[in-house]
Parts: sequence; structure tokens; C-alpha cells
Amino acid sequence: MSSALPWPEVRSLAERFGDWPAELVVRWGLERYHPRIALACSFQDEDLVVLDLAWRIQPNIRVFFLDTGRLPEETYEVLDRIQRKYGIRIRSYFPQQKAVEDLVGEKGFYSFRTSVAERQRCCAIRKVEPLGRALTGLDGWITGLRRGQGPTRARVAKVDRDGNHGGILKLNPIADWTGDQVRDYLREHQIPRHPLHNRGYPSIGCAPCTRAVRPGEDLRAGRWWWEKPDTKECGLH
Repeated sequence: MSSALPWPEVRSLAERFGDWPAELVVRWGLERYHPRIALACSFQDEDLVVLDLAWRIQPNIRVFFLDTGRLPEETYEVLDRIQRKYGIRIRSYFPQQKAVEDLVGEKGFYSFRTSVAERQRCCAIRKVEPLGRALTGLDGWITGLRRGQGPTRARVAKVDRDGNHGGILKLNPIADWTGDQVRDYLREHQIPRHPLHNRGYPSIGCAPCTRAVRPGEDLRAGRWWWEKPDTKECGLH
């Protein structure tokens, strides 16, 4: 059984780690929870920074990936490169086949564009339910969330309690990083980037739900671009 952290401890940790460098936050989490903590990786810049930080501390870091079935080919290409670079096997979690078949049979292939509710239903099947399975039995997970990624993430803490998954620990070690810091780290450590980042995609999800951003748009403007900015989360965070 995974253990829930009490809110007082989480608040204390969040205050304590507020100014800690990302490496120290990751080190603390791995030393306390490994192997019952895992990194969620979508192979975007931020997740790759955190993967590299974690791998340097614990080469046997557990890493998982949510394969929605509608990702761009480039995502699989960078996944393969990352596995070879670090010598790790990344566990993929897929949506339940029947749930996808029922959704497509009832609503068609593009129901997510008809309303926020329908888009959230699709995300729940393709992302949220697989995440629940990925986190089963864990005491914590690590993400690459940053406050600068958009209005829905402006208050992300470095240490949090995931109430949607039994109150387990949730670490966001680069929450206070800028985009320039992320890119500088990738260059310094020669980490392969997702090819779509170089084509104007600062945030990358499913292929039909992601486009390049235009000059002056925020970083997540290309995700579900037909929706308002304050709805642009899929339920994972």
C-alpha cells in the first residue's frame, strides 16, 4: 500500500524546499522513496531535464510514459533516443482498449473538439486512467511542471500532495525554472530534444490537440487551442 503524506508535513516540506536547487529536491525524494517513486516523462524539454537530474543521482530511476495512442511520431523517436542514451527501459502505459473503442464508436474520432467536457472525457480515458495505474503502489512521483508554463500552473509548488492518487508525494523540482534555464541545461548536457520544439511547439501532447504557437502567444496556446486558457489541463495535474 502506498502511504499518504499528511498536509502539515507537505506544507512544511514545501516551505523548506521553496528555495532549494532542483538537484537537491530530486536527491531528497530519491533517497527517501526510491524505488517507490517514479518520474512521469512526456519527452518534452522539462521532463528530460528532470530525467537527467534524477538519472545522475539514481541510474535505476523508475520512468513511465503515457501512450495515448494519438501521439506524434516524433515523440516515439525521441523516446527511443532517450532510452539508448541513458541505458534505461521506460514503462509505457496505454488506455484501456474497450474504453477507447466505446468512445470512438459512440462519439467519433474528434469528439474532443466539440466541448470542454468531451475533451476532458477523452483525456480521462487516454491519460488519467493510465496515470492511475502507473502510480499504483508508489509513494510519490516526479514531474517537470514549471510555473512559467501558463496560468493554470502559476502556483505549482516544488513539493505537493497528490490528492487524486491517495495523497502521495508529488515533486516538481524545476517549478521555479525559466525556459532559458531549461534550454541551457539541455545544451550543457547534450540531451536530445523533442523535434517539434524546434518547429514552434513549446508544449506537446496528442497530435490532433497540439499546434505550433504564434508570436506573442503563451507557451500552452497550442494545446487545445479552441478552448479558453483556464481550461487547458487534461486532469493529470
